[in-house]
Amino acid sequence: MKGGRLLIVEDEPALIRGLKDSFTSRGYEVLTAADGESGLQLAFSADPDLILLDIMLPRVNGFEICRAIRAHNLETPILMLTAKGQEEDIILGLNLGADDYITKPFRIGELAARANALLRRSKLKPADICRFGDFELDTAAHRLFRRGIEVELTAKEFKLLSHFASRPGRALTRTDILNAVWGHSVIVTPRSIDRCVATLRAKVEQDPHRPAFIQTIRDIGYRFEPG
Repeated sequence: MKGGRLLIVEDEPALIRGLKDSFTSRGYEVLTAADGESGLQLAFSADPDLILLDIMLPRVNGFEICRAIRAHNLETPILMLTAKGQEEDIILGLNLGADDYITKPFRIGELAARANALLRRSKLKPADICRFGDFELDTAAHRLFRRGIEVELTAKEFKLLSHFASRPGRALTRTDILNAVWGHSVIVTPRSIDRCVATLRAKVEQDPHRPAFIQTIRDIGYRFEPG
């Protein structure tokens, strides 16, 4: 997929120039901001299709930008640019509403692929049917089928799979999953997620130890890749 209006919020001039040239050559309309305040203004006024957002920014940091965008009920996909070894920052950003992240230094090809995937998925309308591999998840009927044969899921497994399916390709933290599947008022540990993921993988993965659909993001959480 090519095109779309891209907002880059980054304070490194050389990186801004490189990203702008690369995405412009790929058919994007590129807007840039070198500080958080300008970036937030453009996020509200320019109606971008996707935001590449650095965390450490002058004036207003990336966390505040992400929080403000989601507080205004804007669903613009946000791809965070983070430094290596900042797992806590990544988790915080994702919990504030960012859709995915990529660590610096990164390959422009990988970044472009992530950007394209987020853009493509943001334009898809929610559907009652999600197909992945040999499976068909019918969220309206609350049933999972494999080649026409129903696969029995527990209530938690179905809710977890539905949550994954509604956010394909997104990095999901354990906190996000806990709140969505178990609820804010239920006291459970992250191990509850891991156990539920393990039983779900046993039912949908050809090799649960090498999952194709429900992928682990080390120190962060999980990502669902329907293919």
